[in-house]
Amino acid sequence: MSTEQDSHSNYRRSLGTVSLTAVGLGSIIGSGWLFGAERAAALAGPAAIFSWVIGAVVALTIALTYTELGSMFPKAGGMVRYGQYSHGSLAGYLAAWANWIAIVSVIPGEATASIQYMSSWDFAWCKELYDGKELTGTGLALASVLLLFYFFLNWFAITLFAKTNTAITVFKVVVPVLTAGALMLAHFDTSNVTDHGGFTPNGWSSVFSAVAVAGIVWAFNGFQSPLNMAAEARNPGKSMPKAVIGSILIALVIYIALQIAFLMAVPAGDLADGGWASLGYNSPLADLAMAWGLNWLAILLYADAFVSPSGTGMIYAATTSRMIHGVQENGHLPGVFGKVDAKTGVPRPALLLNLAISFIFLAVFRGWGSIAEIVGVATVISYITGPVAVMAMRRLAPGLPRPVKLRAMPVIAPIAMIFGSLVMYWARWPLTGKVIFIMAIGLPVWAWYELRKPWAELKPHLTAGAWMVTYLLVMAFVSWAGGKEFGGKGYLAEGWDILVVSLIALAFYYWGVASAWRNPSLVQVEKEMAAAADDEQAESAEEGREKAVSAV
Repeated sequence: MSTEQDSHSNYRRSLGTVSLTAVGLGSIIGSGWLFGAERAAALAGPAAIFSWVIGAVVALTIALTYTELGSMFPKAGGMVRYGQYSHGSLAGYLAAWANWIAIVSVIPGEATASIQYMSSWDFAWCKELYDGKELTGTGLALASVLLLFYFFLNWFAITLFAKTNTAITVFKVVVPVLTAGALMLAHFDTSNVTDHGGFTPNGWSSVFSAVAVAGIVWAFNGFQSPLNMAAEARNPGKSMPKAVIGSILIALVIYIALQIAFLMAVPAGDLADGGWASLGYNSPLADLAMAWGLNWLAILLYADAFVSPSGTGMIYAATTSRMIHGVQENGHLPGVFGKVDAKTGVPRPALLLNLAISFIFLAVFRGWGSIAEIVGVATVISYITGPVAVMAMRRLAPGLPRPVKLRAMPVIAPIAMIFGSLVMYWARWPLTGKVIFIMAIGLPVWAWYELRKPWAELKPHLTAGAWMVTYLLVMAFVSWAGGKEFGGKGYLAEGWDILVVSLIALAFYYWGVASAWRNPSLVQVEKEMAAAADDEQAESAEEGREKAVSAV
């Protein structure tokens, strides 16, 4: 048995469909629902409702590509592996780096969200936790305590994680539903939709931008958590697709209800000067509850501001440790980060690394909004490998078992690539450029491990990964030159810019699929899967013989 197989044998296959759905839904319903409705409304006004729908469609389309990949390769940290299997080390590393940045930064983001809500408590010391833009020193200290709590719950066992998370998820679903209903009953002012600039006060471009930077991508990004826990799924082929798709659809209904409730509950006086763009609540939903005399709801929201983000932070602490394990097995981190504790089934060294990185993010990005923007764009960059990898694997490894295989995937995959590219463009320049620069920061790590290899061995990895490097550079240029409504120089006219981005996405999609190759990582995982299948057949045969002997 290889070292990698041995490490995976330490994981406990204890998560069923319900637990995995709770993981997905618990990741999606975190701090996004506490702040997303206000941030989306501030950008897009009442049309923010459509931002949530667009975000869900984008996430669902991309998720469908990853469910096939996840069912094929039910391994820990699945999302960081697929690009490596299809295109080798360069594209695989860039995809893994983007995905890890997007996910690990959520952890301090959830802690920040809890403390930011806490700043609205009616105590003098609470008012000093947040200055309106970022956490103060005291706020950072309390957020650091929350980070330690998230990781402490993950330190001991996956079964403790599953039991705790399922209970927390139930609470996290009930409270948003109750909040939406209570606010609608307390105040439902339909004139908010027509007054203060109308339904789209800032135009449709703001509706699209809200998808990328208002925390909507942040929210729906949770769909990938079940995929990263694949090594601990009892029946990944059946349970993962149900968990991924189910969690997105359930969350969409909840988010739309919350957005409608928020839009109708905002007092007209708060919109009198500056309209929707002037909104600036520290604790949006709790502030509205207090405004309409729902003190009991405000107290519940203050409590949930710890439970919801903490539940999501706990999940992401678990899934990011599996991602680090996957990056190590891709060959881009020291071997210690691939170790899984045999007693608990937890990759503890990876857990500690993510804790350290989370502290760094907490110190640099001190407000929920600034973290949400970074997460949104980094997430989209990580998304683009799914549509390319899923079709590339159909060409490279048609014989591999696919418990999930959609006939429409040849249509879904290029559409998913277009959607992901559009969301990246909608994020607006210079944010897109900043996040693409963050992607470049990770390249020295790749170079340390890869550039020491002989040229003949390295060349095919560079050739196969060229499409992704070029794609990021082209998207940065288009974002800079694009429409002024998306922060660009205005060299591309409105409407034409959307067409240009779509055509670019299709061009790189076909380039990416064509450049995939049977690299050593793919060959190795095929051998492992064949060996695992042989072992399973041998065990079944042995069980059959034992039953036959018992019957005699």
